[in-house]
Amino acid sequence: MSTSGQQARKPRADVQRNRAALLEAAQRHFLRHGVGTSLEAVAKEAGVGPATLYRHFPTREALLAAVLQTRSEELVNRRADIAKLGDPVEALEQWLRALEEYFSAFSGLPEPLMAAARAHEPDNPLTLPCDTLISATDEYLRNAQLAGRVRESVQGYDLFLAAVSVAWIQGTGTTDEASLDRLRALIASGYRERDDQA
Repeated sequence: MSTSGQQARKPRADVQRNRAALLEAAQRHFLRHGVGTSLEAVAKEAGVGPATLYRHFPTREALLAAVLQTRSEELVNRRADIAKLGDPVEALEQWLRALEEYFSAFSGLPEPLMAAARAHEPDNPLTLPCDTLISATDEYLRNAQLAGRVRESVQGYDLFLAAVSVAWIQGTGTTDEASLDRLRALIASGYRERDDQA
C-alpha cells in the first residue's frame, strides 16, 4: 500500500494546535525564566503532556530554534530598514546592534548560540539559524570591506561572536549602557581600517 498520499496530507488540526500552543508557552517561559526553563512546565502551560512536547521538539535546542524562527520577522524588518542606509559601515554597525537585540531576547540565549556556532554540528537545530545570521553578517562585512572601510582580515563569524558576547554581557545585568557603548567602540576599532576610526 502506498504511503505517498499520507505523506502529502496536512498535519491534523489538533497536531497543529498543539505545536502552536507549545511555541506560545515556550516563548512566555523563555521570556520569564530564560532558555533553561523547565520543559515540563512549558508542556503543562500548553495543556499537553511532556511526551507530546518531545514528539514535536525532541530537544531543548529544537524548541528554542522553533521559537527563534517565530521571532525572526523582527530581524527581517531591521534588514529592510538597514538596506536604506547609504553608508556600508553604518549598515554593518546597525546590523550588529540588531543581532545584539535578537540575542538578548531571552536570558541565557547567547550560550547555546555560541555553542552551536562553534561546534557546527549539523544535528543541532540551532546550527542553521546561526549559519544564516553569520552569512548575513558576511554580506554587510563584505560591503564595508569593498568600500575600504573595514579590515580584510575580519570575518563575519568574528563579528557574530562579538555581537553574541555583547548580548551575553548585557544579559548579566552587571553593566550600564555607557559601558556597553565603550565596548562596542573597542570592537569597532578592531575591525575598522585606521583611516575610518577618526
